Amino acid sequence: QVQLVESGGGLVQAGGSLRLSCAASISIFSINYMGWYRQAPGKQRELVALITAGGSTNYADSVKGRFTISRDNAKNTMYLQMNSLKPEDTAVYYCTVNYWQSNYWGQGTQVTVSS
Repeated sequence: QVQLVESGGGLVQAGGSLRLSCAASISIFSINYMGWYRQAPGKQRELVALITAGGSTNYADSVKGRFTISRDNAKNTMYLQMNSLKPEDTAVYYCTVNYWQSNYWGQGTQVTVSS
């Protein structure tokens, strides 16, 4: 019913930048919240950034000041701007939306930061 498609991942050197995109099949104007998670090899999935319907944001301490979450309601798309990337940021990044009190997930996009 709800489809999310991530893009923008890739290989980048430490200190570089990437912008991830998540296109939704529904109007994101009607969602409760949306955000980005990541999962590194051998580790549990962790919250990276979250934005509510009211525009409030929350970031993991490890990315605060480097990453920015945003959305474009007209395009039904949300973004994660990642600056000053570190090797520790290497992971598969997943977008999620909360709609009618249910969470929906994208397929993930790989981000690899080399040093």
